[in-house]
Amino acid sequence: MYLLGYDLGSSSVKASLVNAESGKIAASAFFPKNEMEIISVRSGWAEQNPETWWQNLKLATQTVMNEANIPANQIAAIGISWQMHGLVCIDKNKKVLRPAIIWCDSRAIPYGEKAFRAIGEEYCLSHLLNSPGNFTAAKLAWVKENEPQIYEQIHKIMLPGDYIAMRLSGDVSVTVEGLSEGMFWDFREKQISEDVMNFFGFSKDLIPEITPIFGIQSKVSAAAAAELGLKEGTPIAYRAGDQPNNALSLNVFNAGEIAATAGTSGVVYGVLDKLDYDRKSRVNTFAHVNYTFENQEPRTKNQDNLRLGVLLCINGTGILNSWLKRNLALDGADYAQMNDLAAQSPIGARGISILPFGNGAERVLENREIGCQMHGINFNIHSKNDILRAAQEGIVFSFKYGMEIMQAMGMDIKLIRAGHANMFLSPLFTQTLANISGATIELLNTDGAAGAAKGAGMGIGYYKNNNEAFASLTKLQTIEPNAAEVEETKAAYERWKKLL
Repeated sequence: MYLLGYDLGSSSVKASLVNAESGKIAASAFFPKNEMEIISVRSGWAEQNPETWWQNLKLATQTVMNEANIPANQIAAIGISWQMHGLVCIDKNKKVLRPAIIWCDSRAIPYGEKAFRAIGEEYCLSHLLNSPGNFTAAKLAWVKENEPQIYEQIHKIMLPGDYIAMRLSGDVSVTVEGLSEGMFWDFREKQISEDVMNFFGFSKDLIPEITPIFGIQSKVSAAAAAELGLKEGTPIAYRAGDQPNNALSLNVFNAGEIAATAGTSGVVYGVLDKLDYDRKSRVNTFAHVNYTFENQEPRTKNQDNLRLGVLLCINGTGILNSWLKRNLALDGADYAQMNDLAAQSPIGARGISILPFGNGAERVLENREIGCQMHGINFNIHSKNDILRAAQEGIVFSFKYGMEIMQAMGMDIKLIRAGHANMFLSPLFTQTLANISGATIELLNTDGAAGAAKGAGMGIGYYKNNNEAFASLTKLQTIEPNAAEVEETKAAYERWKKLL
């Protein structure tokens, strides 16, 4: 018996087949092999064609099925993870009306800021746990004002993962986690936010039916089964945004546990068991995968079932590394070779500091868009090795800057779990993060697609709980702070921080 997981990112779509009994990955694949196109017709805009997601999912599915060489009827359930905060609009015929506006698009910031002031800052923070910001609701408001002919045709709106679920099943639905990341969920009232809907003039009819995060949400249709080589009727049993799902993949379910990732964007994600928020909304609080609002009483002190994820997101992380790879005349070096070159530069990169904020407005900077900045370059002494190190340190320092905000909210960061992937493949990156945070870092053998697959196993009841589902996780490496390097690393961070 196998479980199939999909992880829809902005760079690629990954599929993983997991042997349910052993918990091991039987096959995995991602497409495209080069990064998916992000359409940016104006500065600050970022869109993708949902059909591109589907075509790459199709290729990934066919590859893992061929690689594992199993019959489709051996797949017991499907789970889906997706790039958060996007907007997909469909008409009554379930046809996409415009390209999806994705997470790093910053055009909707003024709409979110206006709503924040008009609805009331304290009210938004205490009910939404965030400002409306640049999230899905604000993106929809931009469409309503700037593309009224499109808006009038919208039958339902969805997050990117909801679109994939629709293509798989034909059914249109959304989860509370998805609603919370879109700024549509009122945590106090435990319902769709009437204040957000009324302020923007949205009809509640635009919101699809709410489906549980775990459980049989829908089933693979005959059309999708024929197109993908799956079995008709296979249940779709789990769905969550990529960062809650990354935490799930690392078995981070309870208060005080921390998960991190550093792909195109970088995230530190911690679990809280109380309603809390940053008053400047520089970090965000959403429903975690095990948030169950039916049994919660937020107005009382009894909040044992409340599970929220505090998300620090840095847009400009791995994308800075990939930009340097393309543009720094590295003679075809791969990322491992880039890591080796960076390690040849000393701590502090001989005075170079890089602010890695070149991928749109940054929430941690109160939605400012300052661009990537390089400081301190001396043409007589610096080399590309120093630039590569400064880039990795700059990404780590952006994590530290945000983690200080999380700590001010009362989060104790002593242990960070991460998948052995992307920037966490770099020994320099992981050691620098341990040095500056003071935390132990555990690198585990998992990824978002495998996590989504196990989430589906929980959704159909094959696993009785998360500990059983993730019992097979293997710790690949543990990184402790290096006492001999801590002071130098702190000095480099303080120099970096002053530049902000």
